[in-house]
Amino acid sequence: MDDSSQLLQAASDFVHYPGPHSDDSSRDFLNRFPLPVIINALQTQLDVPGLENTLVACLERLFNTKLGASLIPQYMPFVQVGLQADSQAVRSLACKTVTSLLENLDNDHKVAASACLIKDFNIYPLLLDCLINGNEQVAAVATDAIKKLAGFPEGMEIIFPSDKGDDTDLEIIASQCSSLGRVRVLALVVKLFSVSRSAASTIYSLNLLQLLEAEIRNADDTLVTLSVLELIYELAEIEHGTEFLSKTSIFQLLSSMISHNSMESILRSRAMMISGRLLSKDIIYSFTDEPCVKAVISSIDGRLQSLEASDRDECETALESLGHMGSSIQGATLLLSGSSPAARHVINAAFERQGPTGHGKQLAALHALGNISGETRSENNIILNAEEEENLRRLIYETASRSSKLTPSGLFLSVLQQDSEIRLAGYRMLSGLVARPWCLMEICSKQEIINKVTDPSTETTKIGMEGRYNCCKAIHKSLTVSSRVSANPAFAGIAAKEAVGMGPYLVKRHVEAQPAVITADRF
Repeated sequence: MDDSSQLLQAASDFVHYPGPHSDDSSRDFLNRFPLPVIINALQTQLDVPGLENTLVACLERLFNTKLGASLIPQYMPFVQVGLQADSQAVRSLACKTVTSLLENLDNDHKVAASACLIKDFNIYPLLLDCLINGNEQVAAVATDAIKKLAGFPEGMEIIFPSDKGDDTDLEIIASQCSSLGRVRVLALVVKLFSVSRSAASTIYSLNLLQLLEAEIRNADDTLVTLSVLELIYELAEIEHGTEFLSKTSIFQLLSSMISHNSMESILRSRAMMISGRLLSKDIIYSFTDEPCVKAVISSIDGRLQSLEASDRDECETALESLGHMGSSIQGATLLLSGSSPAARHVINAAFERQGPTGHGKQLAALHALGNISGETRSENNIILNAEEEENLRRLIYETASRSSKLTPSGLFLSVLQQDSEIRLAGYRMLSGLVARPWCLMEICSKQEIINKVTDPSTETTKIGMEGRYNCCKAIHKSLTVSSRVSANPAFAGIAAKEAVGMGPYLVKRHVEAQPAVITADRF
């Protein structure tokens, strides 16, 4: 086209059309401006202001339609050239076009044909080049295209060929590129790991997880190490991630980082958080040796002992990490075992008021104690073994005896008398602890606690009302189970049952506005 103004206007209208395009509207557009015309204009008329961005956006919307996706196999040479273009926008379009092709494969024949096209036009190595050398947007869409390719067995054969050591070997590529490229390759490994358990098994068998371990061991570049820790955090969140991570030396590395005093505080904090996330899942204990878990807990315990008062952020992270571990029954058991359990840090901080500077520490500790005491666990997994239960009771009574409150009930009430965030954490803590008869007795012996928990007007936010109500339900349930407490005449007037029946949002009393009648002032 000699005059590109008509194409530019039509493409702009196509891009800004509200809602998705139908195949009919796409066909009408292509009847006016066939794909070869659009592609030619994109390649030859870059000097026209706004043309490139408009045509890129137009083709992206076009290829997202069923009709447009069906045309992609005929234009694979354009995709191949686009992946090598100098323009980052065109590269991004080419990556998205590959994704559109792979998203519209509805039978095995199309899958096989598309896999052949990707091989014949050398698409996968070009996607890897976009991933490593493209800008942030191009790297992201290239990763999406490769992840989509990995969703098919034929795609997995392209990504992980049997002849290891070629120019698409991720281990070799990671060893040869810059630190940014290396992090992007590792991020791709994590994305591929999340595709399926089969893909994860392949990645593990090819020792690609060891690339992550190697980066943590080096720890020369703080930003790179932090990025790799974030990737391990993502792996921990994948359903089958914990099984494969437990087979690596990741726990030893994390424990070493936490114990390393000269390590950057932010790296230690991320290592703690990842450890907590991993050990919060019951399944991890089926694949991990207990000494490895104990080593991680011991490293956090040691760190909490050595932290200064000024290290508030790291202290809060450590307490939060212990809380995540305590949400699983095995983790809670390990945190409360031994003569000096690691959970003592949580209990001490939960009831230690240090003014505004200690607010975050107390908040993290209260939530952690709620997890350890079983607030997040199923009904059958709340109570631990006899030794751990005795340690929990002993630690709370010892903390109370060292405070001005003297009794656990006094500590509980002091928590419920603080601000809304602390009260919410306190509700969670009491919901878990009240399953123990000694704690139920402490709560019921303090009428002020019952008044706070059963009064719907105590909280004004939805999350606060629900937290209070859940605590009220837990107390009522424990009362119905514990014959020793419920039979005590002194506790006969406890209104937990009535408060449960009212629900979380119903205010006990609705006071109507009353007119005030007074004698007028006379002068």
